[in-house]
Amino acid sequence: MRNTWEFFSTQQIVFGNGAIQELDSVLKRLKAKNVLLVTDAGIKQAGIADRVLSLLQSADYTTVLYDKAVPEPPVNTALECFDFAKSQISVDAIIGLGGGSSIDLAKVVALLMAHGGQPSDYFGEHKVPGPIAPLVAIPTTAGTGSEVTSVAVLTDVENNIKVGISDNYLRPAVALLDPELTVGLPPYVTACSGIDALSHAIEAYTAKDYKYIQAQGNLLFKGSLPISDGLALQAIELIADNLTLAVQQGSNLEARANMLLGSLLAGMAFSNAGTAAAHALAYPIGGLVKSPHGEVTGLLLPYVMEYNTAVVPEKMVNIARAFKLNVADMEQKEAALAASRAVLNLLEEIGLPTRLSQIGIKEQDIPEIAEKALPIDRLIRNNPRVPTQKGFEELLRKAF
Repeated sequence: MRNTWEFFSTQQIVFGNGAIQELDSVLKRLKAKNVLLVTDAGIKQAGIADRVLSLLQSADYTTVLYDKAVPEPPVNTALECFDFAKSQISVDAIIGLGGGSSIDLAKVVALLMAHGGQPSDYFGEHKVPGPIAPLVAIPTTAGTGSEVTSVAVLTDVENNIKVGISDNYLRPAVALLDPELTVGLPPYVTACSGIDALSHAIEAYTAKDYKYIQAQGNLLFKGSLPISDGLALQAIELIADNLTLAVQQGSNLEARANMLLGSLLAGMAFSNAGTAAAHALAYPIGGLVKSPHGEVTGLLLPYVMEYNTAVVPEKMVNIARAFKLNVADMEQKEAALAASRAVLNLLEEIGLPTRLSQIGIKEQDIPEIAEKALPIDRLIRNNPRVPTQKGFEELLRKAF
């Protein structure tokens, strides 16, 4: 049994409409003069990168733009961005602007700026030897929570697998969140990123209690903690109340702000508590189909919740309440199961698939998916119900 827990977070969070105007004061605090801005072509096209560049130029920062970030960036993209920046200026701060992939890329470049070497030197957990270069993360989606998390995901193209660098040193120095930057997000992207944030919150909240995580040493994902529980439950409530509205009314700034806050709180929660079976099963499925990560975890989420309900019924009842369901007159089991049905209904409301067959998974894939998910120990050990090959296959058939 583990007796102590720790909670890590980003040093500074700046949140609110127009928060982008605080960028100069943020960079002054970091004593920055030469800035690398990492983003993607879509953010550049949408004019968001130009807004940030304009702010930097008017405040006399020397700025270099790298706008070639792609989803789940390949390892060589990180090296290319690092080499490009080094050839231009002596960078003393990095800004990651965009979705999780742009911010993850900025994290890896900030790591290489501080410690050199190759990204592969740091694959896994606790391989980062010390603080990374000063990094400001400015998200333009409400989903990954990457602006406050300790993880960066790259793609190993040669072996066709996603690889992660996980260390508390990877957390950006500053998370700057401006809901106005998320207003132009298309409905489908809003739905996929929003359901991803909900998956983070629910899996962090229902994770196995930190005391009973069966692993030795210093863990990055520690299981359910008192602080992460509070953050995750508030995130669930915010997302349940606002995701459909944000998808249907993209210009509704209040819904956008609440989604961005929900994503932030979920990121703070899951980057300490961890995620569980829905994320473990999403990895092998992601290797078989081209669906976005958020769409896959969101699809699996209600079935994983149902699978776990008997072990964490009280927490499931709290989730049902966060969805504003009237569970006062229900038996506990019925009220707990109402939580997974609420998530299934939400998926339908925002137009996302609710069946594995809809995204191209075949029934014969099920045993292999279960088999490949089970060894992902950092996620599997977090699941409140101990998964088995048979149990996972039954869960996947329900989801099929």
